[in-house]
Amino acid sequence: MNTELFISNRLFFDKSNQQFLSKKIIRIALFGIALGLAVMIVSVAVITDFKSEIRNKVIGFGSHIQIINYESKNSYEIPPISRNQPFTNDLKNLKGIETIQVFATKPGMIKTDESIQGIIFKGVEPNYNWSFFQKNLVEGQLPLLNDTNRINEILLSENISRLLKIKTGDSAVLYFVNENEVNPRMLQLKVCGIYRTSLEEFDNLFIIGDIKQVQRLNDWQNDKISGFEILVSDFKNLDFIEQEVRNRVVNYSGENSEILRTESITRQYPQIFDWLSILDMNVWVILFLMLLVAGFNMISALLVLILERSTMIGVLKALGSPNWNIRKVFLYLSVFLTSRGMLWGNVIGIAIILLQKFFHLIKLNPATYYVDVVPVNFNILHILLLNIGCIVVTTLMLIIPSYLVSKISPDKSIKFD
Repeated sequence: MNTELFISNRLFFDKSNQQFLSKKIIRIALFGIALGLAVMIVSVAVITDFKSEIRNKVIGFGSHIQIINYESKNSYEIPPISRNQPFTNDLKNLKGIETIQVFATKPGMIKTDESIQGIIFKGVEPNYNWSFFQKNLVEGQLPLLNDTNRINEILLSENISRLLKIKTGDSAVLYFVNENEVNPRMLQLKVCGIYRTSLEEFDNLFIIGDIKQVQRLNDWQNDKISGFEILVSDFKNLDFIEQEVRNRVVNYSGENSEILRTESITRQYPQIFDWLSILDMNVWVILFLMLLVAGFNMISALLVLILERSTMIGVLKALGSPNWNIRKVFLYLSVFLTSRGMLWGNVIGIAIILLQKFFHLIKLNPATYYVDVVPVNFNILHILLLNIGCIVVTTLMLIIPSYLVSKISPDKSIKFD
């Protein structure tokens, strides 16, 4: 029999012993642990899902990796490359790559009688992965592209639609300027759908349509494109996969072919991803502070328990029990109490996450936060790790205060009683 565990069980579960506990102090300690764990669970859920939401929106506009002309600068007026590259088949077989698709971009402006807005016309093909825009479509439908005809349909953002007062089914006039041309080129296209991502930096810029329209504007042949977009299956492997893609692109480059380069989404928009990486530090600060609060709450509770049980400690010592065995009794008891506080912390934290996830109780200003509601990620693994970390850290913090047991003298404590 584990004598120390048996004694701590009796102290914790036997109702006749509850009168010896300083209930108010213990309850305050348990409340602190529950609140701390709930805050940690909610913080991790919000930050992880917020980062995922913003990252997926940026990737939805630009993919994970782009293969473009080496001479292209930080501009959407990208020099053309041939779509018939020898490395494409090799890349399709590369582990970690989901899709490879071509694109072409052309800066321009969209104008009405009352307003004008600068835009980037992004041309894509019929096999383009529309899942991102399908998810964020708020009105109308996606452009119905095909391989033969040039389609005069575009997908417009809700911001541009509201600014220019253009609705689904209306015609929009777009103007584009080519180098060495005095007069701008004009396109009149029909708005077939409206999307909203709440990422205003991109919503105010991108219009999605047929790649053949961009080729026509730039006087390109059908085999000319701005570049390739690559979607990977796991963002964590982005750097490794980009290196593999770069190696294959360089190996297949011929003497007379265009010089190509790869660009990951993290390098294309460093300000956004640097900002997201800072959020990780905020999470660690919150976790550290909450663990300190929980630990010091349990230290105060442990000291009260030891002082209240000084007579029991004296009796155990008189019976020959070593100091470490007696300390283990109170450590076990502290773990039981911590677990009770953590139970309520889990109930509170998970309840808040589920309520927000299904009912969207807390709204946000998308112009500031890029999302309409507070995002939450219900991840069982994160919750388990937080619980394990909380119980381990608080228990380790209690080892030193439990040393007070060795300072209690048996003759004085029994005599005091």
